[in-house]
Amino acid sequence: MIESTARLERLQHLQSLLQRGMQALSAGDIQRASDCCQQVLRIQPDLVQGHFLVGLVALESRNRKIAFSAFSSVVKLQRNHPAAWAQLARLHMGEGQVNAADAALAEALKYPSTDPLVQDLLGSIYSLMGDYGVARQCFHSANRLQPDHPPYLLNLANNLVYGGELEEARALFERIIHLRPDSPQAHWHMAGARRATDDAHIRQMERLAEGSGSPRVRAFYYYAIGKECEDLGEWQRAFDAFSRGAAERRKTVEYDEAAEIEMFDYLERAFTREWFDALPEGDPDPAPIFVLGQPRTGTTLIERIITSHSQVHSAGELQQFGLAMRRLSNHTEPKRFSAGLFAQARALDMHKLGALYLKTSAKMRGDRPRFVDKLPQNYLLIPLILKALPNAKIVHLTREPMDACFASFKQLFADAYLHSYDQREMARHHARYRRLMDTWRQRFPNRFVDIAYEEAVTDLDNSARRLIDQLELPWEDACLQFHRQTHAVSTASAAQVREPVHTRSLGRWKKYSEQLAPMIAELRDQGVITEPV
Repeated sequence: MIESTARLERLQHLQSLLQRGMQALSAGDIQRASDCCQQVLRIQPDLVQGHFLVGLVALESRNRKIAFSAFSSVVKLQRNHPAAWAQLARLHMGEGQVNAADAALAEALKYPSTDPLVQDLLGSIYSLMGDYGVARQCFHSANRLQPDHPPYLLNLANNLVYGGELEEARALFERIIHLRPDSPQAHWHMAGARRATDDAHIRQMERLAEGSGSPRVRAFYYYAIGKECEDLGEWQRAFDAFSRGAAERRKTVEYDEAAEIEMFDYLERAFTREWFDALPEGDPDPAPIFVLGQPRTGTTLIERIITSHSQVHSAGELQQFGLAMRRLSNHTEPKRFSAGLFAQARALDMHKLGALYLKTSAKMRGDRPRFVDKLPQNYLLIPLILKALPNAKIVHLTREPMDACFASFKQLFADAYLHSYDQREMARHHARYRRLMDTWRQRFPNRFVDIAYEEAVTDLDNSARRLIDQLELPWEDACLQFHRQTHAVSTASAAQVREPVHTRSLGRWKKYSEQLAPMIAELRDQGVITEPV
């Protein structure tokens, strides 16, 4: 009897510690949550819930190594734990370990779960894998299981933005802000989804930014403030906000410029015409059309023109080609693109690479003869795409350097384009990109189409007709009515492409010419700008 009572008291004490740990974690008190974890595992080292809480605490403190260890311990102790498998799948994707992520996801799916956390995690994993349709189903499930939970609402709203369902997404962002007024991502999305007519929202966000101790949170608010100040024509106030947002965001990312230089140098050295000509052709499927270039240079506009054609489907910004490279090479380095990844990709079987890309894109490519993959960074992969998919078409967007650089500098991106938060870093990256594209043009002449953003917005009719002809498609007048489309838009300009073509962005940087002096100077030093500006 005494032993039974002691066991019951021990279990109650463990449950109390776990509950206090979760409450501390929810309140952002990492140290108190960690202390509870330690007490739990001292009492019962093999307690599954204790290891899972350790993993959650490690995720919150961004200690991925401990998170891996904790969730691995959970599945060793209890193999049928879908939440831990899902956490491992997401961690593996974050580390670039795609094959390991595939395996962990398969384990998670063996054990169907009605836990909203699991459904939300699965949605996040499918999003990282580029399968946004299945991701939406998971996000909807999470919200049905736990209504009005802001993090789950936010993931669903982001998915709806991707799908072009802007009104429904906007309603969710408003709901999130109602439930939790200090919701930086929701405020940022709201700013991007509409044109400001007064500064009421700006003043609200300024108060929230000033009260936050998190650089990441402040970055969301400052970029949103900058956008709405531009709507109102308050240029100095806008630039101050963009600049502060960039500085805050730069604190939260690790941009390894030396590694980027190494990667660009390797691409130029390794992917020669001799390498290209020595390999057999890849998969002959003519369906893919790649639209690529720097971000914010009109890739979405061109994609919308092409996919207004009855024979072409919009597949969105697919990660599938880069993921196919990783799956075939078993490359596990976290960086999305690196010299190491390209060194392994260079030796791949190109037919297998093309075939795997097509296989993993099958659910996204629709039922039309052709489909567009609009991932801007695919410009790095042009030799591999040309060899793995010799009948694919490639459309490359160009834009005036200062407009292109400033458009990226004033945009908050998710987990890409880490060079864009410092004026000089942005300019040096742009110079490397231009040199690489010059190399590809020289080595692979007439294998891809260059489209100037400036020509597309000032002479839409002729530009669109020339583009459709170069893609070997018959002309359709619908290609000039791209803004009437309703399908997915995975881009920072999702709201803008719902309106007819305009020239408002041409030369926008000139309103900030004095503030952008470092960017101008760096582009001049790099030889990109050779004339007075």
